[in-house]
Amino acid sequence: MLTTISLHNLLPKVFVGSRASEAPSDIWHREVVLQQGESVLIEAESGRGKTSLCSFISGLRSDYEGQILYTQSDGSALAVEQSDLLRQHIGILFQEHRLFGELSAVENVMLKSQLTCYATVEEVRRQLERLGLAECMDRPCRTLSLGQQQRVAFVRALCQPCSFLLLDEPISHLDADNADIMSQMVAERQRADSIGLIVTSVGHRFPYQYTRIFKL
Repeated sequence: MLTTISLHNLLPKVFVGSRASEAPSDIWHREVVLQQGESVLIEAESGRGKTSLCSFISGLRSDYEGQILYTQSDGSALAVEQSDLLRQHIGILFQEHRLFGELSAVENVMLKSQLTCYATVEEVRRQLERLGLAECMDRPCRTLSLGQQQRVAFVRALCQPCSFLLLDEPISHLDADNADIMSQMVAERQRADSIGLIVTSVGHRFPYQYTRIFKL
């Protein structure tokens, strides 16, 4: 079980030597420890590296200065391997969704669940139904609206084992009702598994009870 993610003097390499590196930030060039069980909101203006930070934390990119350290419940450091991070420790909702257009909503979610054995087809269908996708969950995702695709991607992120759940602008295409339902679903998961929650926003804030708020 992953219990902490520590950011040590982190800075995207593209910021080095630029004015962006001098702007005030609670994350860049700081010492920040993210804890399992807490709920963190990271607010940012466009161009401040919000999506880059998500990619750094999830192990998808390494073009940064500084260090990211992952500590397990026994106090040992986790060897950083992208596949292991994403499969066992970090669930992520990408801003660009990354769905397979020819596959249905159910099939997109089950691709990950089949690898992790975390959720059954019936459980996945129930989660999709909660977000109003009952009538379209068996249609190819390329035929769905952006808002529908965002909800599918959210369910995919939720229906997998993780110690931390990372949501990159999770409600950018959604109305308040769907945002509230998603908030309830995240709260249920957090109560059940004590996962850490990391949410990013450029102004359309995901409604949740946050323990800490950072300005990027």
